Amino acid sequence: MIELEGVPELIDPVMVAAFEGWNDAGDAASTAVAHLDREWKGEVFAALDAEDYYDFQVNRPTVFLDNGVRKITWPTTRLSVVRVGGEKPRDLVLVRGIEPSMRWRSFCNEILAFAHELGVEMVVILGALLGDTPHTRPVPVSGVTSDPDLARTMDLEETRYEGPTGIVGILQEACTHAGVPAVSLWAAVPHYVSQPPNPKATLALLNRLEDLIGLRIPLGELPEDARAWQVGVDQLAAEDSEVAEYVQTLEEARDTAELPEASGEAIAREFERYLRRREPGTGPGGPGVAMEGGDTPFLRDTGAGRTRPPKPEQPGPEAVPSAEAAGPEGTEKPDAPAAPESAAEDAPETSPEPGTDPGESAGTDAGQETDSGSEADGRPEGGTGA
Repeated sequence: MIELEGVPELIDPVMVAAFEGWNDAGDAASTAVAHLDREWKGEVFAALDAEDYYDFQVNRPTVFLDNGVRKITWPTTRLSVVRVGGEKPRDLVLVRGIEPSMRWRSFCNEILAFAHELGVEMVVILGALLGDTPHTRPVPVSGVTSDPDLARTMDLEETRYEGPTGIVGILQEACTHAGVPAVSLWAAVPHYVSQPPNPKATLALLNRLEDLIGLRIPLGELPEDARAWQVGVDQLAAEDSEVAEYVQTLEEARDTAELPEASGEAIAREFERYLRRREPGTGPGGPGVAMEGGDTPFLRDTGAGRTRPPKPEQPGPEAVPSAEAAGPEGTEKPDAPAAPESAAEDAPETSPEPGTDPGESAGTDAGQETDSGSEADGRPEGGTGA
């Protein structure tokens, strides 16, 4: 059994996860979960053992001073619980960390063990990819799932992607094989302005999450930050005629395609969101659940009798395929001229092409490991940690 000290019985819990690295272009996804944790005052109640999943030469620990005492922060994945108040309160289990360097199947099994013990009803994984999208248009956010029934009932795309994937795709498949409903939300970040932060993409992910789980999410200063970000990119683009011409090309390609933002369903979602924000008493409730013992990690060292979440039964290597259903299925886009040299130089070498994997587009090959026996459990091919 998992000992979840200080965590009360949860109300209709939904797990929301995001991981820094390959599937987090512009840090949009991890920033979205961090925003939820900050706005609803979540407190960490569990953390995965860093030595089990991270290569510290890739994701190095950091040293800091706390009242003159040197302390170390290890790269890991942490879980917190927040309670959202209102007429129909419910709880969110927030999972935020770094894409693991190794043993991906065991990593997913630990997260699923917590989800099972907490009674999680659905897992929502946030991701962000680099795409040929102009910064001047609404951020495209696609919702995908590997569950045909869930795709039909929640108006989502059923992913049919084949190719390299990241931890987002692996965790979604693990949830599907474990019988836990799982959805991935992907925001497209302009590849010519991929540097973090990207508050506009973060805001788009939170709006889509709000629609999906039916909760009002306090946005704080995000809308203003998103407007300021777009104004700043506008000014930078105006200073370079080639970049401005390239942005105009992307705008024309986007405008000639079918715009989901102009559909009746999209307009209805915006109106429903507006009504939710006008309803009294739908703001955040009390603070999240704090971990007992201050910042003492929940998980104890194995040598000292550390309690570890039990691993769910492994049905075999097929339980978590490493290259299936990683993200939204690639879609064809209108032909557009190649980016000018100045814009191409600013974009990372892994700028996506139409139809590429969200994970493949969201960062460098540094988010992958070479699969070699049990030590590379669940890792995609090529590269090292996030």
